[in-house]
Amino acid sequence: MSIKAVIFDLDGTITKPYFDFDAIREEMGLDKNCGPVLEIMEKMTAQQRNKTEKILNYHEQKAVAESELNASAKETLLALSSAGIHIGVLTRNRRNNALAIARKHNLEFDAVVGREDGPVKPDAFGVLHLCRQFGIKPQESLLVGDYLFDLLCAKAAGAVAVLLKNHKQCDEFAEHADFCIENISGILDIIESKK
Repeated sequence: MSIKAVIFDLDGTITKPYFDFDAIREEMGLDKNCGPVLEIMEKMTAQQRNKTEKILNYHEQKAVAESELNASAKETLLALSSAGIHIGVLTRNRRNNALAIARKHNLEFDAVVGREDGPVKPDAFGVLHLCRQFGIKPQESLLVGDYLFDLLCAKAAGAVAVLLKNHKQCDEFAEHADFCIENISGILDIIESKK
């Protein structure tokens, strides 16, 4: 089945990896092994959550300001756009931060789903939402990311899971990927092979 959309994770995929979640957890007063920040925040009191959201927002704003694109990211997005393939962004970050990255680096996304839009990855919600928006079936989409939650989300939705191997932990996640690539431009070969 041919690919009609590519859904990208943001940090570590379109942009170079930035966040040090162990340091962020520490700043929030959390144990570094307590799990994903957003899920921990859901269990907090309103007062605790307010404090931790301020810390997270600070780091997310800093990440936007200091963001750098991954190698070949801009060229790959342009190639997808020229080929008429929808470009979606699915992030555990806020939608506005994804749009700010697009503005900063002069990128065009057809649609963005952020954490305020519904259940976050690894839930299938974001992929299914974007596929409905694009008028395609999930199996006609690739989800490209650098973390386990991206791959689990793709699998849960029935999309093709692509792992961008750009950090040491990636080998731990590879078994969940349909494809592994070293450079984001590798998705163009995957799309070609599925025509």
